[in-house]
Amino acid sequence: MAGLVGKTTDPNEIGVLGESEQFEGVRGVSHASYHAAIVGFNESQSGDPGPGVYGGSRGKGVYGHSDQGTGVYGLSTAGTGVHGEIAEGVHGRSREAHIPALLEFLNIPYTGSDPLTLAVTLDKSMAKRIVMSEGVPTPGFRKVVTMEDLRALDLRYPLFVKPCYEGSSKGVRLDSKISDGRTLESKMRWLLENYGPPILIEEFVSGPEFTVGILGNEDPTVLGVMHIEIKGTPPSESIYSIEIKREWEEKVRYHCPPPVPEELRKKIEGVALGAYRALDCRDVSRVDLRVGEDGTPYFLEVNPLPGLSPAYGDLPIMARCMGWEYDRLVRTIFHHALQRYGMLA
Repeated sequence: MAGLVGKTTDPNEIGVLGESEQFEGVRGVSHASYHAAIVGFNESQSGDPGPGVYGGSRGKGVYGHSDQGTGVYGLSTAGTGVHGEIAEGVHGRSREAHIPALLEFLNIPYTGSDPLTLAVTLDKSMAKRIVMSEGVPTPGFRKVVTMEDLRALDLRYPLFVKPCYEGSSKGVRLDSKISDGRTLESKMRWLLENYGPPILIEEFVSGPEFTVGILGNEDPTVLGVMHIEIKGTPPSESIYSIEIKREWEEKVRYHCPPPVPEELRKKIEGVALGAYRALDCRDVSRVDLRVGEDGTPYFLEVNPLPGLSPAYGDLPIMARCMGWEYDRLVRTIFHHALQRYGMLA
C-alpha cells in the first residue's frame, strides 16, 4: 500500500509512507518490504522502528532507500545548521530533487540547487531548451523515445547519443559518437534495451571539451576552467566516456587553467555562467562544454550535484589545480548556502 498520511488529531504528526505491503504507521514503519518513507513532524521520540524510520526527539527524519529497511537516519532539527546535500535519489527523472524537496518540506536548510533546478537539469533535453531560450549556444538535438522517432530526425552527422535522464556518464561509451544511420539504429537499440527511453541525440561538437566549476548565487564566479584531454586521441575523436573515467589516471590529462587564448577562455566562462544563471543553479555546479570548429563554446549539460570525491571528482581536481585546499572548497560551498539563507553572522 502506498499512501499519504494526512494531519492526524495530533497537529504535530504529519508523515508520508512510501511503499509497504501494509500500512504500519509513520512512527514505526517496520515492514521489511517498504522502500521509502519519511517521518515528518513528530513531537515525541519514535517507538522501536526495527528496520524502519525514525526522526528522534522532536526530530525530523528522512529515510533514503533500502529493501531491508536500513538507511539514512537523522537530520534532527536540534541544532540544525545547513545540511550538505549530495543525494542523487533512486527512481525517476526527478530523483535528484527528492531529498531537497523533503528538506524544504521539513524546513531544513541545505546546500545546492533547489528541487526545480535539480529535476530540470537531469532531463538533459529540458535543460538545453531552457538555456537556448536565454541565448546560450547548444548543439542541435532531439529527444527520442522509440526507434520510429528516428525517421523524423533532421540532425547533421556526426551525432552523439546518450540516455536523457542519466548522469555520471551512464550510457556514454566510446562508441557514442555516431557517423551514419545504420550505426545510429544499432546504438539506439542498445540504449533502449539497457537504459530505456528517452534518448538524447545531439549534433557532435568536434572540438576540445571543457568543464567549468562555478560557485555562488546572485553574483556567481568561476572557480576554474579545465580542459579534458584524452591522451593520444585528437579532440574530434575524444569521448569522456565511462571507460575513460574508470582509468582516468592513465588515460586523461587535465589542464587547469587550460592552454587556450584568453579570449576563448572568457567565451567559455561566459557560456558556462549563462547556463548557470538560466537554470537558476545555486551555491555550486559544474558545466560541461565543447568548442566547435567555429570557435563557439557549446553547452552540453550542467551538473548541479558535482562529484566531490577528493581523489577523482572533477571539481576537487579543478580546485586543486587552482591552488585550493579541499577544505576551502567545501567551506566555500557552505558559505554560499549560509549566506543565501541569511545565516551568516
